[in-house]
Amino acid sequence: MSDETERAERILREHRESIDRLDAILVYTLAERFKQTQAVGKLKAEHALPPSDPAREARQIERLEWLAKEADLDPEFARKFLNFIIQEVIRHHEKFRS
Repeated sequence: MSDETERAERILREHRESIDRLDAILVYTLAERFKQTQAVGKLKAEHALPPSDPAREARQIERLEWLAKEADLDPEFARKFLNFIIQEVIRHHEKFRS
């Protein structure tokens, strides 16, 4: 194996290790986010508040699109990602109302 190939494999391994760490951060961050939204859902259920807040959701989507642009991430992807999370949160909130 050439030195160049070995170097490429080492760099590839380093990138993959970084990706693995970032995946773990994403999972733990999402878990913490859902803990917070579950607390919100319980509070909403206890006080007969609606499970969704369209005005806040719109503000959050706008904010996330801005953050995505700042981070050089596709804003459309960020919007779809947040919409997915919001729908999951609403589903959890609706369960608390049952």
